[in-house]
Amino acid sequence: MTAHVLERRQVVDGDLEAVFAFFEDPANLEAITPPWLNFEIVSATDPEVREGTEFEYRLRWQHLPIRWRSRISDYHQGESFADEMLRGPYSRWFHRHLFRAVPDGVEITDRVEYTLPFGPLGRVVHRLLVRSQLEEIFDYRRDVIRQLFGGSDR
Repeated sequence: MTAHVLERRQVVDGDLEAVFAFFEDPANLEAITPPWLNFEIVSATDPEVREGTEFEYRLRWQHLPIRWRSRISDYHQGESFADEMLRGPYSRWFHRHLFRAVPDGVEITDRVEYTLPFGPLGRVVHRLLVRSQLEEIFDYRRDVIRQLFGGSDR
């Protein structure tokens, strides 16, 4: 299986505590996910992100219904957390969210490490469709976050 990485960074206005608190609230994930995915949180074991919190989502990709379950496998208050797919469309999905105070506000880094199933077919689908759609999803996130907080790409 071929591992892929998608990394994005942006700096937003505001203080670290407020920005981190926004991302700790699972309901805000719906707000920063493109509407064309019809993303919905079905359940969450905790009202805020904490190590061990599990989420179940429902979304549509290419008109196909997908159920996704993830767990917060790493959490450091005010610094970072990581969600790891337990069930879903990828062979592996590990998304680390990093936050740090910088002179202009808060730097947010998203780093996603993922692999697709189906060997050579998965690699073709990645090249033709998945990579570009993941970039669209994270472009949308960046734009919504910029509208909410202000700031710039880095």
